[in-house]
Amino acid sequence: MGGHAPGTAGDEHLDTLAAAARAALVREIEASGAWAADPVWRTAFEAVPRHLFVPYYYVGVVGGHERRWGEHPDPAARERWLRGAYADTPLATRLRDGELLSSSSQPSLMAMMLTELGIRDGDRVLEIGAGTGYNAALLAHRLGDDDLVTTVDLEPEITESARRHLAAAGYRPAVVTGDGTRGVPERAPYDRIVATCALPAVPPAWLAQCRPGGRILTPFATGLLALTVYDRGRAEGRFLHTAAYFVPLRGGGRPDPRPPGLGAVPRRARDDDLFRFLLGLTHGRLDPQEAYALWEREGAPTRERYGVTVSGDRAWVWLDAPEGPYSWPLPY
Repeated sequence: MGGHAPGTAGDEHLDTLAAAARAALVREIEASGAWAADPVWRTAFEAVPRHLFVPYYYVGVVGGHERRWGEHPDPAARERWLRGAYADTPLATRLRDGELLSSSSQPSLMAMMLTELGIRDGDRVLEIGAGTGYNAALLAHRLGDDDLVTTVDLEPEITESARRHLAAAGYRPAVVTGDGTRGVPERAPYDRIVATCALPAVPPAWLAQCRPGGRILTPFATGLLALTVYDRGRAEGRFLHTAAYFVPLRGGGRPDPRPPGLGAVPRRARDDDLFRFLLGLTHGRLDPQEAYALWEREGAPTRERYGVTVSGDRAWVWLDAPEGPYSWPLPY
């Protein structure tokens, strides 16, 4: 696939550097074990040039952000941009008044999520949150048929740039401007739905547009929820072991993971990611003292002990078992 970054046509040095940086990123993801269960993803990450999807991005510096871009007049600055494009880190791609609106996710996390989707040849996939278009390109490469992939985003400027990046890299999946919570019914049904933005609930439209036996993978409360869809109104699944922080679906910054009222909770719990995950999951249904008592009693439960069930017009999160002693209603 390859190609040149904007403004660097004919720059053989950058071309060579891009190939070497991409190969190094693939080795790093390989070492992380992200695609161990489905090594076919290695080929996609080897082939899809990430730098074409991030013609510019922002890095944090003292006092704000620095814009790195592929058309910088200084060759050393272009090289910094290119090396950064292949770092195994998330890249901030859109800011508004200093607030993060859109980003390109950490590649190793993307690889792990794509592997967890369990995609098979011929699957139709819906992506919620087009971002830069990079994830849609990886999906299109894996499936070998652009028409099997649909990506949707609410912001027209995001879908326009994603479409442009995809075309530059040689991919043409369906890029739709619309509300991701409604899915894309005109291209349903889907075998897999993957969200790359955080949501407060599982939208009913996703279940309705997913084939029975399909899989939904979505960020939820600093975790990743993997649901199996049984029919239009029922899905169930557990969280993956990993933490995951994503931009909320409608833009805006990451919510503060520390709700009020934590003063009486010991600092070691307040600072513990798994305790904050429990607080986020229970949506204020547990006050911090109750949550702390549960957390202590159950031995600081890991993410994969929690799950979610959607049934009819109800949805709830649970610890260990759907009908177990610990469950809390979710908005639905």
